[in-house]
Amino acid sequence: MKTKQIDRRLLTILLIVFVNILGASMVLPVLPLYALRRFEMEPQVITLLGASFFLAQAIASPYLGRLSDRYGRVPVLIVSQIGTAVSFVMIGLAQSVEMLFAARILDGITGGNIIVAQAYITDITPREKRTQSLGLVFAAFGLGFVFGPALGGLLSGLFGPAIPFYIAALAATAVVILTYFTLDETLSPEQRQQNRQRGRGTLSIRHILSNYPLVIVLLLSFVGQFALGLLQSTFALYGAAVLFAGYTQQITDLGIGLLLTVVGITQLITQLLVLPRAIKRLNETVIIALGLVIRAIGLFIFVVVTSPWLGAFGSVFFALGMGLLMPPLQSAATRTVADEVRGEVLGVNQSVVSISTIISTAISGTIFALSPTLPYATGALLSILTLPLVIVLHKVMPVEQKTNPATALTD
Repeated sequence: MKTKQIDRRLLTILLIVFVNILGASMVLPVLPLYALRRFEMEPQVITLLGASFFLAQAIASPYLGRLSDRYGRVPVLIVSQIGTAVSFVMIGLAQSVEMLFAARILDGITGGNIIVAQAYITDITPREKRTQSLGLVFAAFGLGFVFGPALGGLLSGLFGPAIPFYIAALAATAVVILTYFTLDETLSPEQRQQNRQRGRGTLSIRHILSNYPLVIVLLLSFVGQFALGLLQSTFALYGAAVLFAGYTQQITDLGIGLLLTVVGITQLITQLLVLPRAIKRLNETVIIALGLVIRAIGLFIFVVVTSPWLGAFGSVFFALGMGLLMPPLQSAATRTVADEVRGEVLGVNQSVVSISTIISTAISGTIFALSPTLPYATGALLSILTLPLVIVLHKVMPVEQKTNPATALTD
C-alpha cells in the first residue's frame, strides 16, 4: 500500500514536470528570434533578456526552497506556476522591450516549480535512490523537450510568433489545476512547523563554506552550468547563422525546434536506460566525469559542423552528457545537509546554477558576435577544465558516504 502511494505521487509529480517543460520548451526556440524579428534587438540584448530571468531566479530560488520547507511543497508549486503562466501571456502581449524584460523577470522570481518538484521527489525517496529518482525528473524534462521545441517552432511558423507563448501559458495553467487537485503534500503540519521554528535558515554563508562537500558540489554546478548557459542563450541564433544559413524562416524555426527535440529524446533515453545502468556499475563521481567529457564532445561537434543533419549528433552527445551530469550533482547536494533543509539546499544549488547562467548568458552575445561557434568552443574547454573538481569531490565525499545517513552539516 505504501509502495503504491509513493508510485502514485511520483507519477503525478513527473506528469507535472512534463507539462511544465512542454510549455516552457515551446518558447525556447521562438523567444530569441521573436525578440530579434519583432523588436529588432541586438544579440547582446537578447542574451541579456535571458540573463534577466536567471538573475531573478538566483535571488528568489533559496527563498522559494525555504518556503517549501516551511509551508509545504504544494502551495509554493502552485504559486510559482501561476507566475509562469502570467509571464507567458505578458510576452505574447508585449509591445515593448521593457515588457519582455518584465515578463522574464516575473517568471524568474516565481520560477521555483522545478526546484520544489525536486524537493518533493527527495521527500518520498530514500537517500540511496535519490540519484535515480532525480534522474526521472530529467526524463520527464526530456520528454517535454521531445514535443515542446518542435511544437513551438511549428506553431510559430504556421500561426505567428506569439501563439507559442499563449499555448505555453495554457500549459502552465493546466499544471496549476493538476497540482491542486491531484498532488498530496509530503510535509506534515508538524514538520512544517518545526522547519519554521528553525529561524531564518540553516544554510547561511558560514554553514555553506564550512561544509566542504557542499562547496565542491556548488563549484561543480557553477562551472558545469556555464557551458549550458552559453549554448541555450545562443542556440537559436547559432542555428539561423550556421546550421540553417540560407534556409527560409519557417524551415529555420522548425529545424531548430527539431534539433532541440533530439536533445529531449536523448535526455529521455539517458534517464530511463543509460543512467540507471551507470549507477549500478559506476561511482557517482565517475558518472559526473563521463557526463562532462561526453558533453564536451557534443559542444565540439557544434564547432566543426555546418549541416543540420550533422548538428543532430551534437545534440545527442550534449544531451547525453547533461543527463549523466546533473542528477548525481543534485543528489550529492541533498546528501551533504540535514533532511530538514532539502528544499533549501536545492534552492541554493539552483541559485548557483542561475548565477552561472546569468554570467554565461550575459557574455554569450558578445562571444557570439565574435564568432557564432565560439560559445561552443568555450563551453567544450570549460567542461574539460571542470574535471579536476570531480577528483576533489571524490576525495572529500567518498563512495562509502552514499548510504551513510549522517549529514555533513549540523546546527
